[in-house]
Amino acid sequence: MTRVAVLMGGPSAEREVSLVSGKACADALGSEGYEVVSIDVGRDVGALLRALEPRPDVVFNALHGRFGEDGCVQGVLNLMGIPYTHSGLLASSLAMDKTMAKRVFAAAGIRCPEGIEIAPSALDQGDPMPRPYIVKPANEGSSVGVRIVRTGDNQPPRAREWAFGARVLVEKFIPGRELTVAVMGDRPLAVTELRPHSGFYDYEAKYTEGRTDHLVPAPVPPAVYEEALRVARLAHQALGCRGVSRADFRFDDTGEAGPKQLYLLEINTQPGMTPLSLVPEQARHIGIGFPKLVRWMVENAQCDA
Repeated sequence: MTRVAVLMGGPSAEREVSLVSGKACADALGSEGYEVVSIDVGRDVGALLRALEPRPDVVFNALHGRFGEDGCVQGVLNLMGIPYTHSGLLASSLAMDKTMAKRVFAAAGIRCPEGIEIAPSALDQGDPMPRPYIVKPANEGSSVGVRIVRTGDNQPPRAREWAFGARVLVEKFIPGRELTVAVMGDRPLAVTELRPHSGFYDYEAKYTEGRTDHLVPAPVPPAVYEEALRVARLAHQALGCRGVSRADFRFDDTGEAGPKQLYLLEINTQPGMTPLSLVPEQARHIGIGFPKLVRWMVENAQCDA
């Protein structure tokens, strides 16, 4: 019997979401006949190494955010020679570093919002670009720390309020519609439009039931739908991702920022696997149930070593 260790929890700001993802994946893998051990990961790498003995055949990485999604745990598993789900060390590190990922996307000819990286101290020196713009951490996920600064707002966040490291990414705000595409291997699954009931698609809108409508397939023009599928796969390949990833887009159909265009925001190499998550939803849409999805992920696990 194949023994699978499911890593969940972790020390990042996305710990609670990871615990829900991990439990859902562990339950599904158990129903598929795998021997499953669940590991709540903390900051102690030695404790993780001990928890991985006896060594499993495969690690299902259900961690989100720093350490689990940025190449750190991937490096540990590479050293141990254990196959694991999702992307390898380099792709994980690049995707989590939004500034570096944007450079890779630009080299691949992918349109992203105009952006600059600044130090937190620069937040006290006035607007770093014309409003409206987005302020976000350079290496967090799930919209943690994201803020939209609009015309008429009193002020952007200040340096003393910034709790997300020494790098701040500032991007031009793209009006319009929120779209997302899951990629499974080299296959883009579907396009979903996300319509939050209020505000923007922030952490609460993502993980609170009833706060956002998921429209799949997205009601966008066929050419835009196909372009989102194409760019999601291209971005997945440009970063060297494997397994499952998710590409997030803005489609500006307002004309406010120029021609109606699609903009790639980022790639998520460890997308959520909770009951509200988008990857399982898109998989269901094309006839792949949740147990079959996680089985595929285990069967396609790899190790960089």
